[in-house]
Amino acid sequence: MDNSIALVTGANKGIGKEIARQLASAGHTVYVGSRDAARGERAVEEIGGDARLLVFDVTDAASIADAARQIDKLDILINNAGISGDDRSADREDVDTFRRIYETNVFGVVMVTNAFVPALRRSAHPRIVNISSGTGSLTWSTGPQFPHRGTYAAYRSSKAALNALTVYYAHALAGDDIKVNALAPGLRRTDLNATAVASDGDPAEAAAGAVRLALLPDEGPSGEFFSWDGTPVPW
Repeated sequence: MDNSIALVTGANKGIGKEIARQLASAGHTVYVGSRDAARGERAVEEIGGDARLLVFDVTDAASIADAARQIDKLDILINNAGISGDDRSADREDVDTFRRIYETNVFGVVMVTNAFVPALRRSAHPRIVNISSGTGSLTWSTGPQFPHRGTYAAYRSSKAALNALTVYYAHALAGDDIKVNALAPGLRRTDLNATAVASDGDPAEAAAGAVRLALLPDEGPSGEFFSWDGTPVPW
């Protein structure tokens, strides 16, 4: 996996930016996916190495198609871009919020992945990493691990859907030797939502877990869900 070409969506800030930085520091070419050109340019400068700006919106099909035309071969796709609503249960959340969150966290991943699969098929060691959430685990959500049940319903359900897609893509792309896995990054200090803003979790720790999956050896797993520290997470 030396000198790989990677694309990280939502890489102008937070965990995505740290993933891009770690990949670039390891000598890989990294396309910094950003919806905002100015923020993306600043991120590229701060990341350094062979970081390159790729401006596109994961919810805009034409924007994604234009970005895909700019990359002929891709070794690593990290679907990191994601948004979260407020701390509301399903019965208190309006359907428009569900739609808005799913547009980025679910439909955006489908559009981006499908657009870049042709480029991934030209790689000798293609990898896809979907940045999910431990709060999307149905096992954990119905067990003693998460005592605060029902909160962030739109966000958490979108991540449960993303987990299902991870399995389906792993099955569909197995014949192309494309490994597809999901990562639970843990609660990190980002601007995702009020809970994350108040956290003291280091984004670099989560990013290291994503990089590990991005650089899996050929005998590595596919269609699995891992925590940032490499331990399996139940679906």
